[in-house]
Amino acid sequence: MAAPDIVNVTSILGKTKGQAITTSLADVITCATDKVLKVNAMYVANVDGTDNVEVDVGFYDASETTTFYIIKTLVVPADATIDVLSKSIYLEEGDKIQVVASEALDAQIVVSYEELDDA
Repeated sequence: MAAPDIVNVTSILGKTKGQAITTSLADVITCATDKVLKVNAMYVANVDGTDNVEVDVGFYDASETTTFYIIKTLVVPADATIDVLSKSIYLEEGDKIQVVASEALDAQIVVSYEELDDA
């Protein structure tokens, strides 16, 4: 399948996804067939009031079948939030944003993105 031409899209749907981060690598968002996702913002918050947590955020490139790290072993202080992206990135069919943390449920991620479609 082909990604839509982002100049001639028929719909742009704004979406936000949040989830707790565990010690197992997990998908946050995945780009569906015939779509493009424009990821505009990503925030990682440490919800533990005492301890720091280390977080990895990866971009899984389906065409390469490889995860490339956006951040790796980032220390998020207790009760702090980190802005992960400085610029937007695009996800094509099968691409994913993935996360893992050093401690289960001590961190959360929020991703704001647009789903572009030409159907």
